[in-house]
Amino acid sequence: MTDTVTNAVATRDTGPGPMVKQYQQDFSDVLPSHIEPKQWVRLAQGALKKGKKVRGPDGVTRTELEVAALNNPGVFLASLLDAARLGLEPGTEQYYLTPRKVKGQLEILGIVGYQGLIELMYRAGAISSVVAECVYSGDRFEYRPGIDERPVHEIDWDADDRGQLRLVYAYAIMKDGATSKVIVLNRAAIEQIKTKSQGSDSEYSPWRTNESAMWLKSGVRQLAKWVPTSAEYIREQLRAHRDIAAEIAPTAPATHTPVDVSHLPEADVFDAELVDHDTEPPAQP
Repeated sequence: MTDTVTNAVATRDTGPGPMVKQYQQDFSDVLPSHIEPKQWVRLAQGALKKGKKVRGPDGVTRTELEVAALNNPGVFLASLLDAARLGLEPGTEQYYLTPRKVKGQLEILGIVGYQGLIELMYRAGAISSVVAECVYSGDRFEYRPGIDERPVHEIDWDADDRGQLRLVYAYAIMKDGATSKVIVLNRAAIEQIKTKSQGSDSEYSPWRTNESAMWLKSGVRQLAKWVPTSAEYIREQLRAHRDIAAEIAPTAPATHTPVDVSHLPEADVFDAELVDHDTEPPAQP
């Protein structure tokens, strides 16, 4: 990918769409096996066509994302490589492609969205569902840690205005029916997270354009610390299978075929806790 970043500078005149196509193999090399590279590349190319149109430095009118990609193709390609490595769809609520200004010039910043974090949790195979909701001042919310297994959240769906954002909560329901730790963050906790996110006051910041999504992501990111990651969970599954095999083998008859565990899957490297974009400029959804 080092050559990719270097060579991309020389291919600015081909446009960002063809640039993505040119480095399809680089993305294919890191994409998870269940994702079709050609489809992923088409999705990335389509994402660049969305948004406000502006005039680029070459005088050509393009979308802000296209101009940002051409201004700094290295950063653009690095963001796409990050999305590919995680197996997330760029330009969607799984993985946002957002413009930001650096020294007065637009560049692209890749940001993992809350749906992307949830997708990474599902891949671990330990959870059956994730619940993440914002609570507004007009809602009724009750949760007593140590007493209530899950929060009670009542919404007046007929209300014209549910009021101001008040809380965000998130929890997972495990495959065995158990409830994970329940995460609840109030406005003060969210403000602390927002303060640490450089560029949160930018006109392009999702803290301005999609505040509720940022609250949800903040809750889901905290939840990710309390549910199994794919690497951890699959390693434990492998260890359990091999322990069982080791117990069976000594007691099996001499004519019995040893238990073969070679077919068991290798651990993936997707670890949602390693995704830490909140500390990079600017803020993210």
